Amino acid sequence: MDLTPERPQSARLDSYVDRYAARTAGMTASEIRALFAVASRPEVVSLAGGMPNISGLPLDVVGGAIADLVAQHGAVAMQYGSGQGVPELREQITEVMRLEGIHAHPDDVVVTVGSQQAVDLVTRVFCDPGDVVICEAPSYVGALGVFKSYQCEVVHAEMDAHGLVPEALRQAIASVKAAGGTIKFLYTIPNFHNPAGVTMSAERRTEVLAICRSEGILVLEDNPYGLLGFDHEPIRALRADEAENVIYLGSFSKTFAPGFRVGWALAPHPVREKLVLAQESATLCPPQFSQMAVSAYLANHDWQGQIKQFREMYRERRDAMVDALSDLMPAACRWNVPDGGFYVWLTLPDGVNAKAMLPRAVTARVAYVPGTAFFADGFGSGSMRLSYCYPTPTRIREGVRRLAGVVEAEMELRATFGASTPAREVGPQGYDGPSTDLS
Repeated sequence: MDLTPERPQSARLDSYVDRYAARTAGMTASEIRALFAVASRPEVVSLAGGMPNISGLPLDVVGGAIADLVAQHGAVAMQYGSGQGVPELREQITEVMRLEGIHAHPDDVVVTVGSQQAVDLVTRVFCDPGDVVICEAPSYVGALGVFKSYQCEVVHAEMDAHGLVPEALRQAIASVKAAGGTIKFLYTIPNFHNPAGVTMSAERRTEVLAICRSEGILVLEDNPYGLLGFDHEPIRALRADEAENVIYLGSFSKTFAPGFRVGWALAPHPVREKLVLAQESATLCPPQFSQMAVSAYLANHDWQGQIKQFREMYRERRDAMVDALSDLMPAACRWNVPDGGFYVWLTLPDGVNAKAMLPRAVTARVAYVPGTAFFADGFGSGSMRLSYCYPTPTRIREGVRRLAGVVEAEMELRATFGASTPAREVGPQGYDGPSTDLS
């Protein structure tokens, strides 16, 4: 008698595939997440991930503050809290934002689980399937993932070395309107952009705000790096000049530590109420313990002095990256010199495809993020994001040395067998894609 269990006639990797909501089609792993397993190997120099370097944090001070928190306020810190966030922390957040010219009331601050959740909550509150979000080209991969998961259409507007190009924004708005689309907001990272590393000029900030105001388009200002400028005091935020049409997102992940997962949204009062309701439905309340730990750090430590130390550390690593690129990369490569933040955007020689080249780079024990991760429409193959925030200057130079060897070998292959990527990418409908050269 055959006791072998009967096999289904058609095997599926996911037997639940017919039961999922339609929106799950937009839930895909980012190219950065796919890199993590490889890039975390000790033999690989990772210029890919944007992990803050918290080695400069006084861990004894932080540990002492947390011990005091548990001893003195543990019963409160480990309990449920408000869906809007701890009042003391919201007051301190308004003090942090004053450094960028923002004068706000704590009642209009909503604490979130990192600024990533704030992007999610804003999108949930404003966007229906098919609505349009305008994003810079390139744009933050985490935000693009959120917009896709809510079935939004992303329309890119070109950037250059001075940030979002106002005329490109006007063209994007006009094209969406001509197609009958509904634009819900502009998503922008004006300071030390992720991934582009550029900063929007003061003149363009004024013009971008005026365009969005006249068109009735909300601005979602994501500013996790704003206090990490290398050569000047914090830049005035968009929200400082436009209180009613800008939602501002901030985070302690880059200026303190990402493990606490504490960010925030500053929104006009009616929007704030909707964000609190969305927060309560998602998490009931943001973690009380993390909020109170961050609050204790801000109250008992020279956090502004600590940020200055971070700025100097990241400036040193930026200099190491730029010097190594200048010394080692082929002359046909181009890159920007960021004046803050974590990232350099590198444009490869014509015909070299960063995504196709990545397996060879990993074999050479160096990792980066291909530019295609930062576009919703498949562009960016001729560029890559390089992160200098985490490796030491010595490791940065070694990583660039390895990467330069891979690029040179790729150029030789292309010279022999022909280029696979045109100098200017063209989409399936003949769309002339945004330039990815931000140098």
